[in-house]
Amino acid sequence: MSIDVRTNGPNISVITIDNPAKANAMSRAMLAELAEIWARLDADPACRAIVLTGAGDRAFTAGADVSGDLSASEETAAMVNRALLKNEPFSKPVIAAVNGACLGGGIELLLAADIRYAASHATFGLPEVKWAIYPFGGAAAKLVHQIGYVQAMKLLLTAENIDADEAARIGLVNEVVPADEVMARAMTTAEVIAANSPKAVQAVKQFVSTGFAEQSQQREPFEQALGDAVRASADFSEGVTAFRQRRQPHYE
Repeated sequence: MSIDVRTNGPNISVITIDNPAKANAMSRAMLAELAEIWARLDADPACRAIVLTGAGDRAFTAGADVSGDLSASEETAAMVNRALLKNEPFSKPVIAAVNGACLGGGIELLLAADIRYAASHATFGLPEVKWAIYPFGGAAAKLVHQIGYVQAMKLLLTAENIDADEAARIGLVNEVVPADEVMARAMTTAEVIAANSPKAVQAVKQFVSTGFAEQSQQREPFEQALGDAVRASADFSEGVTAFRQRRQPHYE
């Protein structure tokens, strides 16, 4: 289990979420590693574009590893926010190659990508409310703005999955491509961007990402309080237990 980073040519970095045995779900250690990688690449003048994907062909990422630690101290929450680029400006363009299931925190990570390509077999969903988990990683804050109110609320409140074609129709991804072409499509776009003026590209990205970050930062205390109330409830205990036991939850 790790986050793999390699360079492709002089100016493109490829980040691969590598935990295929668990659909590339990310442990707390992996999230901390990802947070550090973002900071390093943001400060690296040689990096002009980033391609983000998952290992194998089963999943982009299923989000957080719910079988592990689910505590949420202020320090942990801040680390997860950095890993998902929730509420801090970021200057480098990110292109996602969605090579399979993109669920929960996977969508929240996807929302940090600027351009998104999906393999034809990819699926997308936010299952958190089914398991009495608040989507802390930015879905509630970003999704309405990015794809519109009714589309966002359907994903957030039903916990139902959608396929790649539907994700493209509602604007969650740019384009659906054959599975064996998704990485090449993302790399081609990264190469086009990397050939442009890095000063201009990064100024645009910095401006746009700062707008998102400022809005998210203002509402973070309120969101944290809402999520903490869910976490302290009987629903949370039942939901997480049901998930781990692979059964349907039963809420009072």
